[in-house]
Amino acid sequence: MKNFKTIFTILLLAVTAISCSGDDGADGVDGAQGAQGAAGTANVIYSAWMTAPTAAAETIDGTSGLSTTLNAPELSTDILAKGTILVYMSFGGGMYTLPYTSTAGGSANTITAITSLQKIKLFRFKHANDGTTVALPTTLNWRYILIPGGAAAATAKTAKIDYSKMSYEEVCQHFNIQP
Repeated sequence: MKNFKTIFTILLLAVTAISCSGDDGADGVDGAQGAQGAAGTANVIYSAWMTAPTAAAETIDGTSGLSTTLNAPELSTDILAKGTILVYMSFGGGMYTLPYTSTAGGSANTITAITSLQKIKLFRFKHANDGTTVALPTTLNWRYILIPGGAAAATAKTAKIDYSKMSYEEVCQHFNIQP
């Protein structure tokens, strides 16, 4: 009886080992390669170059400056929450990413973008915060680029792309945007 139990145990282990092997069936056939899609901008939204309305004096968080607002009808709550918003200024033949710091008017000052639903506020303030302001001329040109969250943004984050550190030209090339 002892030999029967030993033989039964060996057979049971052999059947278990065979049924658990990874070679259960034929591999599938690879499908044909799909056609190349058209070059696009991965759902990126961008404005034309535009001028902004005349700036007015405003105080934000105790800092005096000048502000004006660009309409950005595509700037949604989803983009605000999950996307990337880039704002550029053009003057003197160059394109500059906001925030932009300079010594215009003889004082250190910054132009920054404050985003909200369908609006981008441009705010220029002096670092000295002495109650005086530096002009925010209507002759400056502005453009925004909105990069929605989702698969394209997740891929970009995985690749550790920081669009704010890219030049305007690099962002345009990356997303196939006409400068």
